[in-house]
Amino acid sequence: MTSPEDALQETRAAYEEHARTCRQCHYDGARCAVSKLLLRAYNNARRAQARTRPAVH
Repeated sequence: MTSPEDALQETRAAYEEHARTCRQCHYDGARCAVSKLLLRAYNNARRAQARTRPAVH
């Protein structure tokens, strides 16, 4: 099982790689359905990592 930090890095890398290589995302400037799903996965991983960190007061 991957840690929240690993999941965050993997989803971010997948999203950024897709944004660089997808014709619609990169050249047309419009996000495709795959990009939206990858961004959602990245945001979910970011939230999961935030939940695992202790609150600082």
